[in-house]
Amino acid sequence: MSVKWKVLSAAAIASLLFAGCAKEEASKNTETKKTSQTEAKDKTEKKEAELAPSEVVQAYKDGVAELDKAKQGQPVDFDKVTTLYKEKLQALVQGRDGEFTEQIDQTIVAALEAGKNKQMEPMVVRQLFDKLMQKEFFQTMRHDFTEADKNWDKKGAAQKEYEEAMSFYKALETTVEKRDTANGTKMKDTIASGFSEMKAAIEKGDKLSFALGKQVVDKTLMKTFYLATGDIPNGYAAKVAEAAKKDEKEAKVEQAEGWAFYQAVYPYVKKHASEEADLILKQFDLQTDAKTLDAQAVNKAFVRGLAKVALDEYKESKENFGQDKGVITGLEGALFINVIEKDLKALLGDQSVTNLTATAQAYIDAAKAKDKAKADKAMAELETTLNKVVQTAK
Repeated sequence: MSVKWKVLSAAAIASLLFAGCAKEEASKNTETKKTSQTEAKDKTEKKEAELAPSEVVQAYKDGVAELDKAKQGQPVDFDKVTTLYKEKLQALVQGRDGEFTEQIDQTIVAALEAGKNKQMEPMVVRQLFDKLMQKEFFQTMRHDFTEADKNWDKKGAAQKEYEEAMSFYKALETTVEKRDTANGTKMKDTIASGFSEMKAAIEKGDKLSFALGKQVVDKTLMKTFYLATGDIPNGYAAKVAEAAKKDEKEAKVEQAEGWAFYQAVYPYVKKHASEEADLILKQFDLQTDAKTLDAQAVNKAFVRGLAKVALDEYKESKENFGQDKGVITGLEGALFINVIEKDLKALLGDQSVTNLTATAQAYIDAAKAKDKAKADKAMAELETTLNKVVQTAK
């Protein structure tokens, strides 16, 4: 069976992912459908709640360990992985599918079936399973943070959600460490500080500090996924472009890794920078010939897109100045600047980025102090520089 045919099979499976975003047409059975969906949602939530986070994470690790046999050319027991998935992981994935209007469950099930039927290379299946599950753990952390916020006044509820998020983070920690090693960053330490801030906030009953700590964790994980996909020279776009010169099969495996990792940030970028988000998605699409993947185009689209995200966060901060949300979105803007800090240094120079970072902090301080004059001064500088980035990174 040709590599091309197997790649097309992977592409067909991949196309399932965002199909769930389309709205269903109205029908006479709308109410019946809603009832069925509600019942299914309740059943999924019940099953998800029955499994301890540590048990779910271990099932994921066991599944990856079995799929890793493909690296040594050994046969993979796809039935074993499918059983692990359906018994321990599927409820969590279906829960996030319902929450975020996606179809990751169908994608994973189809990929495992394609691997079993020899319609997809085992290593491609391995990467889709591994990286899509990491995306789902990331989404579940977000879910837990939201639940903690919603149930803040219920004794012990926020602590419980915090502990669950910590457990799911264990599935992502190795990826963070790998990116730190490759890029000389300290994201693991930053995430740990964010979690520490959240824990202290729960103990003090400080909801704003909890929200700020949550953003540090969330956006630093987004930085991890960005570095894994769009960084030059360590992201998968660059790896695919290089591998395609020598080994089509290896290039396609790495393209699958990049595509699956990108799903963790695509929806967020899409909301703020649709053109850039879709450009990157098309480059990683498994139907795209790996030899044509343009790593520089991916990197620059990320830089433009994330600069636009930062600008939108700052716009929201201005609209909510004087409120907690103004502070939170101001921090988000600063964190997105940090996500592309390495690229900004290449575009603007080290000193300009040092000044930009200081200005971003000055804005946060002014937002906290509700000092409108200082905030406006800092904001003008931030917007000017970020708009310059959007125009320069082409």
